[in-house]
Amino acid sequence: MKITFMGAARTVTGSCYIVETESVRFAVDCGLHQGNAEIEKRNRAISDYRAKDLDFILITHAHIDHTGLLPAAVRAGFDGPIYMTQPTRDLLDIMLLDSAHIQEMEAEWENRKRLRKGIAPINPLYDQTDAVATTPLMRTIQYGSSFEPASGITVNFKDAGHILGSAFIEIWIKEGDDTTKVVFSGDIGHKDQLIVRNPSIIEKADYLLMESTYGDRNHKDSTNSLDELAEAIAWSYSNGEKVVIPSFAVERSQQLIYSLFLLYKAGKLPEDMPVYLDSPLAIRATEIFRNHPEYFDLDTKELLHNGDNPLSLPNLKFTLDTEASQAINNTSGPAVVISASGMANAGRIKHHLRHNIWKKGASIVFVGYQGVGTPGRRIVNGADDITIFGEKLKVEAKIFTINGFSGHAGQDEMIDWLKHFDSPSMKIILTHGEIKSQKVFSSRITQELGYEVHIADYREELMLTPRGEMQPILKGKALQEIDWEFLLQDSEKLVGEFRTRLDKVRSQPFIGQTELRDKLLEINRQVIELISEL
Repeated sequence: MKITFMGAARTVTGSCYIVETESVRFAVDCGLHQGNAEIEKRNRAISDYRAKDLDFILITHAHIDHTGLLPAAVRAGFDGPIYMTQPTRDLLDIMLLDSAHIQEMEAEWENRKRLRKGIAPINPLYDQTDAVATTPLMRTIQYGSSFEPASGITVNFKDAGHILGSAFIEIWIKEGDDTTKVVFSGDIGHKDQLIVRNPSIIEKADYLLMESTYGDRNHKDSTNSLDELAEAIAWSYSNGEKVVIPSFAVERSQQLIYSLFLLYKAGKLPEDMPVYLDSPLAIRATEIFRNHPEYFDLDTKELLHNGDNPLSLPNLKFTLDTEASQAINNTSGPAVVISASGMANAGRIKHHLRHNIWKKGASIVFVGYQGVGTPGRRIVNGADDITIFGEKLKVEAKIFTINGFSGHAGQDEMIDWLKHFDSPSMKIILTHGEIKSQKVFSSRITQELGYEVHIADYREELMLTPRGEMQPILKGKALQEIDWEFLLQDSEKLVGEFRTRLDKVRSQPFIGQTELRDKLLEINRQVIELISEL
């Protein structure tokens, strides 16, 4: 069988693996590439997926980096079944429509700029019609109920403990007289998370495609997460300012509500401090969570049995419309504001950061992974300034990074999960991670467990044989190295050229000189901001 890595190769977005056997062609996940402009260009290459030729798609979980290109695939001609768990299906009903709306709005915004420049407009990656057309293709599967989506293919979903309805996918592929078992980990859950159960165990496989998001580190002790959140609340409450929490709409927002419920019960959330869930998607997702208690862990079920609802608070306020969202920042006094997106690169959270990040009494709490190139990553890395909506803002708020809320397993947890495998000849292919963490994780796997490890690259094609041999067919397309020396020499050359024309600058009227001065000062400010991000 051949596998092509169309995403989540040396990055943490765009998960999609296309598998081709003698008679079947299918995909595992079909995720949106998210990050900077260079990474997001990959979303426009949907024709390379040959979506029309896919027989079916298997989905590990609902996050957009694993599902966000499904409507684009449907637009490109895919019309086969899409298999997933029931909670994943319910979440995708709202998430794909939300993603389509974002695609439409971003295309509209881009086309306004293009119109002003006389450039031809672009179409959205997909629209809400495509999202609606995707829903009838969805088929729901129970954990542990093996099924055959095509002749010679047997599939089993097991609880991955990452978000509600998330799954590992076991696939047995029969070719001739040989059967090969391939396991796709999806995203492996962090143990003892709120709401969801711990990850299931798998013992046998010939090949394991494994995520490596936190392959080079462990999370801080999750038992301290509530105390850290309480510290942020106490800090802003005492200063009369807001706690702003960029949060992913699905799972993380619900975990935060649960955590605030626990703090409220412990007397650590002031009764007069409102909590705003300011994300229409997170609000609708919370209702879906409430509708699926059968997927909750035992602790959550026990709370519900005792009459408590950990997904509710007396002072919890839902803000669905734009006016209610804007009113939050027009209201003085302390509050907790949970808003999307989780990496602070889109949505309403940017408005809340703009209003609060420069206030010394405010706090910004990051509770999830911050991708390379995102505003969240720059803030977490200690940037002195951040530009939001074209305005440069001083970072004066107190910054908290609480890794205990992560939905991903840390390095030790992933090693412990691997130890359950009893397949000495199994080959491991690392995906869904940055190359730095993957190299560290690969080395530890080899040293401690003895498995052969391969780090997949974007567009790479591998032939997986029943004998456990990985044969490269097409080398991947790694991101090219940037020639920084050339860029710096070019910048220095331009500065030198400007210097040779100083006489002409000084001969300008004073007002003309001030305009040139201001342009040069703006260039200098941008360079200072660039340096501060490093």
